[in-house]
Amino acid sequence: MAEGAAAPFKKVAEFPSNTRYVKPGDFPWWAQPAAKGDHYVKLVSSQAFPIENGKPYFVKLRVREGVQEVWSEVAEATAAPNIFNTAQANNLVFVVAFTGVLLASIAAARRNPHVHLRRIAGLDAVEEAIGRSTEMGRPILYLTGSGGMDEVSTIAATVILGEVAKKVAHYDTSLKVPHRDPIVMAVCQEIVKESYVAAGRPDAYKDDSNFFITSDQFSYTAAVDGIMLREKPAANFFMGSYFAESLLLTETGASTGAIQIAGTDSDHQLPFFVTTCDYTLIGEELYAASAYLSREPVLVGTLRGQDIGKALIMGALILGTCLATLGVLLGTDGFSYLLDLFKDFK
Repeated sequence: MAEGAAAPFKKVAEFPSNTRYVKPGDFPWWAQPAAKGDHYVKLVSSQAFPIENGKPYFVKLRVREGVQEVWSEVAEATAAPNIFNTAQANNLVFVVAFTGVLLASIAAARRNPHVHLRRIAGLDAVEEAIGRSTEMGRPILYLTGSGGMDEVSTIAATVILGEVAKKVAHYDTSLKVPHRDPIVMAVCQEIVKESYVAAGRPDAYKDDSNFFITSDQFSYTAAVDGIMLREKPAANFFMGSYFAESLLLTETGASTGAIQIAGTDSDHQLPFFVTTCDYTLIGEELYAASAYLSREPVLVGTLRGQDIGKALIMGALILGTCLATLGVLLGTDGFSYLLDLFKDFK
């Protein structure tokens, strides 16, 4: 390759003649740049040979067999950026299709918010836990985890807190929400306040139901354990992301006889929650909880749309596996055109 017809040529690639075919390359059938039997070389701009947009370059090929060498004619080409990567057209189709499924699911949920959602035992027990606290005259302890408001699990925990606060306001039960992040505390104060207003009990709201302890992990854990031992809450909620403090918190809560409901996407802490809590929301059940409790059409529709999308992806995986297996058994690449639809191209 050279920057001019008279400029010295530099070797940019070398390969055996029975390799670098277009067909096995990273090209889908709808964006294949040449015939199946042609060769291709991917040239990347480097310090040794920089490639600039709008600049013409000259290329020639040397074919060598033993001691004999044959040079091709010089070809000229101008580098230009691609406005649209046609190799990614399948991803665009899937994104548009999934967006359509989500919008359709949200529209269906607006018409009927009471669409069927799989029963989650831990969420069904929320009202039981609040009722038990009311009967025993003990407070409810709700933890939003160790993460900040930039984490999805913390956002899910605050949404669930809003639904729990509505029921707490209805039953006139005491709610305590200790925090280790001041931003999360400020958000939760507004959420709890709005929940009390929505429940028609704004007079029952107390500013000190949300309070900041410390941002230090184990100092916070020790303080919350002290609250459990002194005030003996009848129900403990552990929602959000957790680390090494999870077992210290839940074991203390279990020793006081409280009913405990946990939910986290921290898979390394799930065994401790399953062992020490009465109910545990595993992984995405934490995200689904807000839709399950509130029945908000947008949340319910999004949840249903995601489930439909997952089902379609699973169907595509099964179809692709079957087509690949048939291609191997029949010794043909006729199925590769369909398989390209499920591949990710660079």
